[in-house]
Amino acid sequence: MPKNSKVTQREHSSEHVTESVADLLAHEEPVDYKRSILNVTGETWDKQKDGDEELDVENRPAWNSKLQYILAQIGYSVGLGNVWRFPYLCQKNGGGAYLVPYLVLLIIIGLPLFFLELAVGQRIRRGSIGVWNYICPRLGGIGYASCLVCFFVGLYYNVIIGWSIFYFFKSFQYPLPWSECPIVKNGSVAIVETECERSSATTYFWYRETLDISNSISESGGLNWKMTLCLLVAWSLVGLAMIKGIQSSGKVMYFSSLFPYVVLVCFLVRGLLLRGAVDGIMHMFTPKLDKMLDPQVWREAATQVFFALGLGFGGVIAFSSYNKQDNNCHFDATLVSFINFFTSVLATLVVFAVLGFKANIMNEKCVVENAEKILGYLNTNVLSHDLIPPHVNFSHLTAKDYNEMYKVIMTVKEGHFKELGLDACLLEDELNKSVQGTGLAFIAFTEAMTHFPASPFWSVMFFLMLINLGLGSMIGTMSGITTPIIDTFKVRKEVFTVGCCIFAFVVGLIFVQRSGNYFVTMFDDYSATLPLTVVVILENIAVAWIYGTKKFMQELTEMLGFQPYQFYYYTWKYVSPICMAVLMTASIIQLGVSPPGYSAWIREEAAEKFLFYPTWAMAILISLIILASLPLPLVFILRQFHLVSDGSNTLSVTYKKGRMMKDISNLEDNDETRFILSKVPSETPSPMPTHRSYLGPGSNSPMEMSSAPNGRYGSGYLLASTPE
Repeated sequence: MPKNSKVTQREHSSEHVTESVADLLAHEEPVDYKRSILNVTGETWDKQKDGDEELDVENRPAWNSKLQYILAQIGYSVGLGNVWRFPYLCQKNGGGAYLVPYLVLLIIIGLPLFFLELAVGQRIRRGSIGVWNYICPRLGGIGYASCLVCFFVGLYYNVIIGWSIFYFFKSFQYPLPWSECPIVKNGSVAIVETECERSSATTYFWYRETLDISNSISESGGLNWKMTLCLLVAWSLVGLAMIKGIQSSGKVMYFSSLFPYVVLVCFLVRGLLLRGAVDGIMHMFTPKLDKMLDPQVWREAATQVFFALGLGFGGVIAFSSYNKQDNNCHFDATLVSFINFFTSVLATLVVFAVLGFKANIMNEKCVVENAEKILGYLNTNVLSHDLIPPHVNFSHLTAKDYNEMYKVIMTVKEGHFKELGLDACLLEDELNKSVQGTGLAFIAFTEAMTHFPASPFWSVMFFLMLINLGLGSMIGTMSGITTPIIDTFKVRKEVFTVGCCIFAFVVGLIFVQRSGNYFVTMFDDYSATLPLTVVVILENIAVAWIYGTKKFMQELTEMLGFQPYQFYYYTWKYVSPICMAVLMTASIIQLGVSPPGYSAWIREEAAEKFLFYPTWAMAILISLIILASLPLPLVFILRQFHLVSDGSNTLSVTYKKGRMMKDISNLEDNDETRFILSKVPSETPSPMPTHRSYLGPGSNSPMEMSSAPNGRYGSGYLLASTPE
């Protein structure tokens, strides 16, 4: 008996000493039940397998530095949505007023759930499949559902990187190829391409030169070979970045995470020096306070928070699983969440500074075109010269002078004004034109850059930024697939990564048909939103209500060395599940109210037209949602009825130098069966469960017949005690 135990103290002292199981076990030497008489299951000890499991935990890859890990999380969470989705939502939902609901929801939903995913990944040190198998075997389908959603999102997300690669290489020429409409020869006459003339040079380049898009999703049109090559390059980049796991992807993150900030700052400085930039920023941040009362604004803010942080994909868990267990993941969660927010605001400033410049250019163009119409009407006596204010000079016509002249003509010619075909040419109208996604990046922004001095340089920088933003998110998304699969099935990392990229490229050929853009829209709208919302709700319930919030908070206290704020206790247990349930209900209603359709580019009309999905496309759409959600009920049924084992049908209690892994369902402050851990959290033993009450099919362990007042590990703890 150790000299400092309370039993020894009693022998040499007459004072009363309170004994506890914790005191007795705290000084025990390491014992492995399989090698001792404590092996109550009758399982044969496999020395080789046992050694492999210990090595697997001890030799798990780790980040080279804390900076590398933070950059990886930032690179994953800060993606294309920060650049082309957040600014659009700001403009649509009240400008500066939109920042209030977004920030509120970031604090009460985003930050707690992001912290939860970081904590479970770091605590259990497994990918999403292993984590949720450990926390609640019957909800183990969460990990598989996350992998499927990651696969669906990765399929089309890499296509966007392919588009960026195409524009990147096209930017090395002056003038930029989308700055002017192409000239076609009709016999001896050279004319402007009709489709381009009826739309714009940038729109034509996007739809015809880049995508060579068909008129509907039903018209395949065959493969677009240019986009096929770009997709191959994109998957090659992802494969090279991922092939060695975090040893290779971690180094890539130094560039892919930091470079976009360099570009955004350069664009902001350049944008603020452009004429009209202030108009765009003022328009952006002018708050429309009435919008804050609109439930739709809060729903869209919650959805953006949810996807901006990458919740439910498994990438956050995968990255944090490579951390030491004493890492302060609470600090990481707060830091990454607010860096993500400020990046969105920075990107919004850049976008609206540039769009303000573009709006001024387009407004001046409108004034010039309409001024020519008015001169024509004056020369043909359709309009009287008396209608023109004396100070107006057509040689140097300003927007203010044109608006004054426009109002006079509209008042005098009220009955026949529409026949004149004059436009108001208001700057506000140009700024109110909402663009998002590919429309912002590949049409609006590219058009603005054609008016920049040294436009090829800025174009190269912009599309290189998009490639890096996409690559950072793709590495996180692919980690959400590779880490849990490699952890669970012990496949070779390099072989699986290469095989996964090749398979994804082959399946992804559907997106590089001439109708491929319509499939990108379908996958973007329907493959992830609803399944991921369900996944995150179940994650929250699994930790807060099944595993136990109090127990989880106690484990975090032991792991971090300090007790997390009670704010997290209430958000995990009550606020987040309710908010996510409301979001899921709103998403289902939105899916039901909004007709499933897409914007098709009609070549003959040179315009977009909303079309409904055909029956076969609806079947694919519904199949995506069902397939992504299927693992959740499937795994639950299989494990509920003991049709498959959860991999935890062995009773295993491991002592490590005065500490023991155990699980307690009803942890009280003064509970004698509290965690007995060492002072160095980073030395915590293998996080995989030592015993669960669910033992799988055909188990004849006596543990099943014993009561478990302390939850899944209660009875295991009692039987594992060693008599003196």
